Amino acid sequence: MAWNDPQWGNKDNRKNSGPPDLDEIWKRANERLNGLFGGKGGNGDGSPSRGLPGGGNLVGLLIGALVLVWVASGFYIVNTGERGVVLRFGKYVETTEPGPRWHLPWPIESREVVNVDQVRTVEIGYRTNVKSKVLHESLMLTDDENIIDLQFAVQYILKDPVEFLFVNRVPEDTVLQVAETAMREIVGKNKMNFVLYEGRADIAARAKVLMQRILDRYNTGISISQVTLQNIQPPEQVQAAFDDAVKAGQDRERLKNEAEAYFNDIVPRARGVASRLQAEAEGYKLSVIANAEGDASRFSQILTEYQKAPQVTRQRLYLDTMQTVMNNTSKILVDQKGGNSLLYLPLDKLQQIVNQPYSAAPDPLTQPSSAAPGTVDTRSRDAFRNRDREERP
Repeated sequence: MAWNDPQWGNKDNRKNSGPPDLDEIWKRANERLNGLFGGKGGNGDGSPSRGLPGGGNLVGLLIGALVLVWVASGFYIVNTGERGVVLRFGKYVETTEPGPRWHLPWPIESREVVNVDQVRTVEIGYRTNVKSKVLHESLMLTDDENIIDLQFAVQYILKDPVEFLFVNRVPEDTVLQVAETAMREIVGKNKMNFVLYEGRADIAARAKVLMQRILDRYNTGISISQVTLQNIQPPEQVQAAFDDAVKAGQDRERLKNEAEAYFNDIVPRARGVASRLQAEAEGYKLSVIANAEGDASRFSQILTEYQKAPQVTRQRLYLDTMQTVMNNTSKILVDQKGGNSLLYLPLDKLQQIVNQPYSAAPDPLTQPSSAAPGTVDTRSRDAFRNRDREERP
């Protein structure tokens, strides 16, 4: 209202448009409450007022509705893979299985629903990505006093929800600290090359067993399901030198494999040659022995025949010997007693004999292919027939 309003200050206008009186509001509220609860209230002039009809029934319905809501607040559902933990005035009472459940409503009892089948993961040495390193967790010392950068993850589930909720204050941090402690202990007992290469699976298995043992001793209610080694490498400051060492080791292994391949190739071959030479020597031995025995037997037979006819035997031995000698030589013996010096020399046969000195030499005095003078062949044959042979005593 403006200050220059002509109606300002009018009592009737002030009564209709001004703020209500607080005392009057409070009096009316008391009268209504008394009417609801069946009491008698007074009017403004001191006379008793009449209560509202049906006020008691309305209050009863309101109270009943509140009780129903309070009782219904105790119903809850435990899903599959979860467990319900019921507390009465903050103290553990029971663990409920999956399904619809009910407990005394608050503030008497409360409940905690825990998922026991969910696989939880704790990352040590990194967060979310292996490139996001946490060096104070990942740097570890090996038994040969080398530093390695090891990042791994631990997956676990809950086996006892009560221990998980009430025994340890922060179970997730406990798992992280236990995993780091166990891994440092195992890495500290092994060499650097074992940790980096051939011992990855063995280290993960041993770490899982040691973590579970420590968590059970702390009553955490946690079961380790898997330990996964994400990345194992030397620190970045010595990565180049370590790569050179790795290449040198690879070269050593390559040369070693080549040497073993050469060994596997040359040794069996040498053994085969040795076995062949041994077999040939054995065969030569048996051959020499057989030839010697045969020669001895032949000599014994010749001796027997020689004792029977010495002259004939000597003549036969002489002829056989000369035949053997003549077959293995390129010389030609010419008999000049016949007085004829015209001889036919088979030069082609002689050349063949020279080229093959160890083969059985053919008869050098065979008849030529062309029609040569017949007198020469006749004289040659006569010369050889009339040759005088010395008789040996």
